[in-house]
Amino acid sequence: MHRLPVEIAMTKKILLQLDIDPQPSSFDSVVAIDAGVDQLLRYEGVQVTGVTSIVHGAMFTRGGDNLKNTAIFIGGSDVGAAERLLTACQEAFFGPVRVSLMLDANGCNTTASAAVVAASRHIDLAGAKAVVLGGTGPVGRRVAQLLASDGADVILTSRSLDRAASAAKEISEQVQSGSVNAGEAGSPAQTAGVLAGAQIVIACGAAGIELADEKTMQSLSTLKVAIDLNAVPPAGIEGIGVADKAKSFGQGVGYGAIGVGGLKMKTHRAAIESLFTSNDKVLNAAEIYAIAKSIG
Repeated sequence: MHRLPVEIAMTKKILLQLDIDPQPSSFDSVVAIDAGVDQLLRYEGVQVTGVTSIVHGAMFTRGGDNLKNTAIFIGGSDVGAAERLLTACQEAFFGPVRVSLMLDANGCNTTASAAVVAASRHIDLAGAKAVVLGGTGPVGRRVAQLLASDGADVILTSRSLDRAASAAKEISEQVQSGSVNAGEAGSPAQTAGVLAGAQIVIACGAAGIELADEKTMQSLSTLKVAIDLNAVPPAGIEGIGVADKAKSFGQGVGYGAIGVGGLKMKTHRAAIESLFTSNDKVLNAAEIYAIAKSIG
C-alpha cells in the first residue's frame, strides 16, 4: 500500500465537524469541502459530556506547526447547545496545545454578519436607528450585537416585551458602543410604533411568519435598507422577494435571504480557510463579522 510520508500527510487540512443534531448538516459539510478541506470527519449528536476525547484526539495526533492543519467546526440547530460545546472544547485544551475552533450553528454567525455588512453598504451604522424584528432568536441576537458594536442604536423586538428586554440587557453587556433597547411587536400597531424613524430594519423571525406589512414599511420616510432573512413564504417583511439584492423598496433598498446569501457563503468559506492559518483561532460572532467586513 502506498503511503504518504508523515511530514506530507500532516500538512493535509483536517476539519472535525461536530454537530449537535442526529445527522450532521450536509450544508456545512459541502461548504467545508468547497473551502479546501482535505479530510472532513463528521460527528453527530455530540454532547458536552463526550467532547473531550474527540478534542484530545485532534490535539495530540499532531504537534508543533502541524497543529494548525487540524481544526474544529461546531454546528447544529441548537445554538445554545453549540455555544456550550464551544466552551467545552476550549476547556479541553492544554495551554498552547490546541486547535482552531469555529461556531456557526444554524448559520447564525455567517448569516448575521452578511446581513449587517449588507446594511452598512447603504448607511453608516454609527448613530443609525436600527430595528431587529424577531430579535430574540440566535440570528436576531447576533444581528443586534453586531449593529451595536459598530455604533448603531438598536431596538430589538419580540411579541413579548419581557423576552425582548432580557435579550437586550444581555447583549448590552457585551458591546462597548451603540445601544440595544427592547421593543414590543405583538400587534401591527405596536410594530408600526417601534419602526417609526427606523433607518435599518432587519427581520430575523421564525420561518413563514410575517413581521411587518408592506404598507407600514412603505410609510417609513427614514428607511435606508430593509433585510428579510426568512426564505420561507410568507415573507417576514411583506414586499421583499427572497432573491432581492439592493432592490428599490420604499424609501430605501431591500434584500431577501438569497440576496445576502452570496456574502454569507463567501464569509463561511473564508472563515473555514482562516482556521488553518494558526492553531489558536476561535471564530464566533465578532470574528466572523470581521471576516465578512473584509470581504465587503
